[in-house]
Amino acid sequence: MILTHYAQSPTATTCNARELAKDVHIPLPMVSKTLKALGRAGLLVSHRGAKGGYSLARDPEEITVSDIITAIEGPIGMTECTGTDEHSCTLESTCSVRTNWQVINRVVLDALRRITLAQMASPMPRPLFIPPALRSGVSS
Repeated sequence: MILTHYAQSPTATTCNARELAKDVHIPLPMVSKTLKALGRAGLLVSHRGAKGGYSLARDPEEITVSDIITAIEGPIGMTECTGTDEHSCTLESTCSVRTNWQVINRVVLDALRRITLAQMASPMPRPLFIPPALRSGVSS
């Protein structure tokens, strides 16, 4: 929500934590912590001074949902064997579903890399994709 606020407000390019907390209705401590994480990840740039705050480091079209999740949560992995340390699972040698989870993780990552902040900031009347299993009961 914080990043979509920046993407939706190109005229308000620099916002401080207090302004953002008020605008997005998120507690100030959470906003401050999130801004720092997004800054460390290179998604936001910090500006000092009386009119300081943070601004987007790149255009919203260049920031992906994968970038955002990784900045806040760390490397994306559906299971232990799909994260950055693939040898951390104690069941690795006997696991019969490991390769399937790795395929699933790759598909999820590819999808998250294709959705940009610009897309997230533009509400859609319908979702980009409704999985076939969830289509029953959803009007077309």
